[in-house]
Amino acid sequence: MAASSFALSQAATTLSPSAALRHESSTNTTQLPSSISTLSIPTFSGLKSTSTPSSRAVTPRRVSASRRHIISSAAVESLQKTDTSLVDKSVNTIRFLAIDAVEKANSGHPGLPMGCAPMGHILYDEVMRYNPKNPYWFNRDRFVLSAGHGCMLHYALLHLAGYDSVKEEDLKQFRQWGSKTPGHPENFETPGIEVTTGPLGQGIANAVGLAVAEKHLAARFNKPDAKIVDHYTYCILGDGCQMEGIANEACSLAGHWGLGKLIAFYDDNHISIDGDTEIAFTESVDRQAKAVTDKPTLIKVTTTIGFGSPNKANSYSVHGAALGAKEVDATRQNLGWPYEPFHVPEDVKKHWSRHTAEGAALESEWNVKFGEYEKKYAEDAAELKSIADGVLPNGWEKALPFELST
Repeated sequence: MAASSFALSQAATTLSPSAALRHESSTNTTQLPSSISTLSIPTFSGLKSTSTPSSRAVTPRRVSASRRHIISSAAVESLQKTDTSLVDKSVNTIRFLAIDAVEKANSGHPGLPMGCAPMGHILYDEVMRYNPKNPYWFNRDRFVLSAGHGCMLHYALLHLAGYDSVKEEDLKQFRQWGSKTPGHPENFETPGIEVTTGPLGQGIANAVGLAVAEKHLAARFNKPDAKIVDHYTYCILGDGCQMEGIANEACSLAGHWGLGKLIAFYDDNHISIDGDTEIAFTESVDRQAKAVTDKPTLIKVTTTIGFGSPNKANSYSVHGAALGAKEVDATRQNLGWPYEPFHVPEDVKKHWSRHTAEGAALESEWNVKFGEYEKKYAEDAAELKSIADGVLPNGWEKALPFELST
């Protein structure tokens, strides 16, 4: 796969059943969700490149007419129609929300959000289908930040996207007792967080589980004339996750089961809390490969940890500690960011505000589709509802190998 100015396309690797995150080359071409594959991606600061900056359109995947209709009806704005200077400002907004929150708390991990901000922007602003005013909409796309220590990336994205669970005041309370923005993502604290992450490898394993659930429910309840379970699971994982055995085991299973709607982004920044990963991790996880439609996809993204910091970028010192007041000021000057802490520029706010209406439209359209499904397949619809609501079926206790005492 040819190198691109945006390193998302540097290595699209299938998670194979036999070699976890490594897979031999296939003759099939990559087929990703249309909202990824049709983007014309501009040069973003923060991602390393091996080629001259240029725009590049990723090979389109085949998408059904119904999915194309859903995407177009949501009026999702493509980067081809977006002012790249506004995108750059949006990416830097994500960075500085993370920097300011970590600095105020004097604790946290600013490096990952600074390096992964372009990735997060692409996912939440251009690719994923969600309703920020209803984080529990059944057919939403799921996102898991396996590298949970970088959670200010996720909180900044939820804030920009319009989730009520992460207001400006919540960002200012990052890592404080009782806040909605704890030091690692917790799904029982913050609506919009799908799973609790922190222990390395746990997040990608949970993402595999979410993708399993989608595929199982789709096989169980979808009909030839009604595709009501149809969403993707996205995950960002780091070097630490790749080092964990559970990640390899879960991804091996994902490949074996053909979880084609699982798309993972590997934040390959070559830095751990102890220094360069050369001291502990030299495996190649990106043997040249092309994704196939019935396998999960790993996209290796070579980033600069702490991008924009003149004195700490690309070093372990930006991994797990606040930048410090002097370095924050230097980073603001380096990236041309004149705004006060936690400020979201009006044009960035306006750009992201469309997700509220678009998300409501997506959910409304799905509700209509489910209503039609319910009329045709009442029993299946009732069962799916009970599963989604966590209601156990009547007589469930009879399946137990022992009797329940009353």
